[in-house]
Amino acid sequence: MLPTKETYDCVVIGAGPAGCTAAALVARAGFSVLLVERESLPREHVGESLMPETWRTFERLGVLDKLRASRFPKKVGVQFVNHTGKESKPFFFRQHDDRDCAETWHVERATFDKMLYDHAEGEGVECLDGVRVLEVAMVGDRTTGVKLQAKGGATAVIGSSVVVDASGQSAMLAGRLGLKRVNPDLKKSAIWRHYRGAHRDESGGGVKTIILHTDQQKSWFWYIPQSDDIVSVGVVGDNDYLLKGRGKPAQIFEEEIAKCDGVVSRLVGAEPLDDLAVAKEFSYSTDRPSGDGWVLVGDAWGFIDPVYSSGVYFAMLSADMASDCIIDALRAKDPSAERLGAWAEEFSMGTKWVRKLVTAFYSGEFRVGKFAMDHPEHVPALTDLLIGRMFSPAVPRMFEDLDPWLERAIAESDRQSDTADDTMDGGGSVPAIA
Repeated sequence: MLPTKETYDCVVIGAGPAGCTAAALVARAGFSVLLVERESLPREHVGESLMPETWRTFERLGVLDKLRASRFPKKVGVQFVNHTGKESKPFFFRQHDDRDCAETWHVERATFDKMLYDHAEGEGVECLDGVRVLEVAMVGDRTTGVKLQAKGGATAVIGSSVVVDASGQSAMLAGRLGLKRVNPDLKKSAIWRHYRGAHRDESGGGVKTIILHTDQQKSWFWYIPQSDDIVSVGVVGDNDYLLKGRGKPAQIFEEEIAKCDGVVSRLVGAEPLDDLAVAKEFSYSTDRPSGDGWVLVGDAWGFIDPVYSSGVYFAMLSADMASDCIIDALRAKDPSAERLGAWAEEFSMGTKWVRKLVTAFYSGEFRVGKFAMDHPEHVPALTDLLIGRMFSPAVPRMFEDLDPWLERAIAESDRQSDTADDTMDGGGSVPAIA
């Protein structure tokens, strides 16, 4: 099926959370919007745990009642388990902020994304799934529309004042324009699957996202309870460590589980589902967020890492903020790069704190519980960041202490490692063993 019109004010590529959010908000402002998704919906996707601050965009979209009425379990906190199996005290969001907006949900993405897609259609968006964008039409550096192909092979060229690239990690426009930059320090891979009948801890009135290190700290697991007695379990590690020269992903996945007692104990008696999936090299940024007639949102703009469940939140917030710029540009009849990308500087200033927290996590020496004990005054700011309140003025102040604290922890770890090496080599007070 191809579009009903030849020209739209706005064409959105990709019907994930970012694309559906941008499409719905621009259409609500009175503009004609076409939303195109290459896959048939519903379709499976990773990213089931939401940051609570996503609530703000849910409220603006008008989907909170649908979420409250859904089967999605309520997410009430986050917990960390270190490589020795020691569990941190849970970060219960309600203890930090007793409002409803301090909690969120764990979602099945197929159902969640379809809900947002149907909501966009209800806002007046023309929604097409199973339709490919073959190319983005450009005159010089300005986009003028898209060329589409339906399932049967029929094609059409559609004109548009603004093209929104919400194509996810395929990053259609960023790839074409050479804007995508993989983060060399976060070249990670993930393997995941779902289990039925795994352990569920519902203390605190709901479920938690649990982050667990393996015993050698070369990888970590997410553990995300969902509805219908299903739990999402995934492992993340460096590309070279996780996937190169180790056999099939299913074998690697089981090997990594065996290195994490916290996951092993939670999966006792559980049934693995036949849905193993793999992703790799998923942390990247783009050189710029917009150009004349086009703007990037969601994962097409960039993706940091899954460790703090920021992906869907960043996708929806970027689309929420970008939609105001798109509406402004269409009203002014000036879809310039400056107007369409005016949201990005503020957004980037906030996301950099989550990026710094991700970098701390991968340092190998960031102990959430230990930092909280050493600096209890920063627990509210740390919880703010885990909730998604990255614009809180307390967050940058936290890093004034976290950065030197982490440097000291790394230095101490290096000293202990050197001492151990000296001992093995015959240095120190212990004689070498021949």
